[in-house]
Amino acid sequence: MRIGVYPGTFDPITLGHMDIIRRGAKLVDRLVVGVTTNIAKSPLFDDEERIEMVRGEVAALGGDIRVVGFNSLLMDFAEREGASVIVRGLRAVADFEYEYQMAGMNQQLNNRVETVFLMADVSLQPIASRLVKEIAIFGGAIHKFVTPAVRDAVVARIAERGLRQGEG
Repeated sequence: MRIGVYPGTFDPITLGHMDIIRRGAKLVDRLVVGVTTNIAKSPLFDDEERIEMVRGEVAALGGDIRVVGFNSLLMDFAEREGASVIVRGLRAVADFEYEYQMAGMNQQLNNRVETVFLMADVSLQPIASRLVKEIAIFGGAIHKFVTPAVRDAVVARIAERGLRQGEG
């Protein structure tokens, strides 16, 4: 069985992420979506909320897709899951430079796991979770970037935390 891992913070999960999950799942027998915390980011949602959000979004896709939280080196997580492939999405040249360096480091840690890059759908290339949150915080419409369920969760969390800007 060929197992792939698609890691990310998914804060929040976007239509771009969903595109990579949908397409990545076709390349492997099982795709494990690994939800992690990036210590360099300040998440809007905690780990369990993001895991549940991703599970809710991928439920309708069918296929063998698991959503698992992890807080370790990616290559250790991939090894635990029995993965032979890491799936990564690329939006732009800047993504490639970062991902290329990460793939090289990961290969040094475990050369039994290959990294596969999928180019984001052209219509989804500009979407980034960071920008979705920023747009929402300033009261902008995010419906073009996330599903209705995710939009509602983001808007509710921003209101709950009093993060809305640009009013007054």
